[in-house]
Amino acid sequence: MKNYKSFMWVLFVGGLLCVERSLAAETPPQIPQEMPVLKLSLHDAIEAALDKSPQVRLYKERIEAARSASRTQLGALLPNVAGSSKFTNQTFFLGTIGGAPVRTQPFDIADARGTLSQSIFSWSLIERWRASRAALAVSEMEADTTKNDTMATVALHYMEVLRNAETANARTANVELYKELVAFIKSRQSGGMATGLDTARLETQLENERQRLELAKSDVERTKLILINALGVNFDVNLVLTDELTAPETPIPTQGDAMEVAMANRPEMKAQQQRIQVSRLSLSSVKGERLPSVQAQGDYGLIGNQVNNSTSTYNVGVTMSIPIFDGGQREGRIGESRSHLLQEEIKLDVVTRQITMELREALVTLTSAKEQLRIAKDGLKAAMTEVQLARERFRLLSSNSLELSNALFSLVRARDNMIDGLFRANASRVNLARATGQVEALR
Repeated sequence: MKNYKSFMWVLFVGGLLCVERSLAAETPPQIPQEMPVLKLSLHDAIEAALDKSPQVRLYKERIEAARSASRTQLGALLPNVAGSSKFTNQTFFLGTIGGAPVRTQPFDIADARGTLSQSIFSWSLIERWRASRAALAVSEMEADTTKNDTMATVALHYMEVLRNAETANARTANVELYKELVAFIKSRQSGGMATGLDTARLETQLENERQRLELAKSDVERTKLILINALGVNFDVNLVLTDELTAPETPIPTQGDAMEVAMANRPEMKAQQQRIQVSRLSLSSVKGERLPSVQAQGDYGLIGNQVNNSTSTYNVGVTMSIPIFDGGQREGRIGESRSHLLQEEIKLDVVTRQITMELREALVTLTSAKEQLRIAKDGLKAAMTEVQLARERFRLLSSNSLELSNALFSLVRARDNMIDGLFRANASRVNLARATGQVEALR
């Protein structure tokens, strides 16, 4: 009985496996869909940032809001026309007759009327509208500031990806070189011309380079995601950068020339100057409330006890409003507006100093980065010579591999210094372009 139950259990499990295999055979395999390829040069990435970046799109909407506010202020200076119509059934109180109140019989009133109002003169409204126009210019300059910063950020992220890609390529070359030397040392060891310590030393360095290679590959993918996020495009793309990390050839401008360009192009400077203009016009608008204002009003319509039994009526007039005393509220607003104007003028000095500091820092960094790059080139050349000489010495003199191992370590470090120098030089070039307001011209 026990054997029979075991036999039935085996049949049951076997049947389930057969059913599972048949279902798996009937299910068509899922073919993975390839992600679309997005090829970008540095200039393409900068242009894409202007169209897709959420920050840029947000400031575009702020410009539209400022433009709408300006239209609202303009509407107060333009004619305002409205129409109305009403139909009522009403009575009037006639008085008391014989101690009893008396009213009229119900009657109908139909009234259709158009009204017109027009500001003839109001200095406060005029200055308020001009201030709204200046505020629109401020929004546009703030949007340009965001564009400049976004383009610089995208360019730096682009350089980060190129640096990590170059690092991955260097790590790959290091791994291949270590593999070749390990094989060479092992062949020398089999001939009794090298020791196990020589082989172990190079194998240890080989494994270290393999680990650093995997880290470099992950850094490439990570910085690609950061760049895609800054661009505002779909994450499901295969991003391919078409530019390479090369030494910048543009000469370093003088401090005076760079400062002149920065003051003319930096949107932060233009925006702050427009903020001062907004505060100045706002102060003038509040002061304008002291002056008389003149407004024309009128209406024309048909009125009668029936729609088909009416007569035309009109009302035309001019109103002059002369402010006399408002409890000191106007003077309080004038003092507040004057303080805002002084604050904006102080901020202009802050912005000027900030631009000056950023520009000088960019020039110092770029000068230092180019010098570091020159030193890194010489160091790489010397390291390659050291490796070549160490290999020849090891091959001819049958010495231990310590000199060769040290030479390889120097070569790895020299390659890293070269990549780091290229990145610093290009990043400094981007920072200088941002400091002078010329990021869009980067190639």
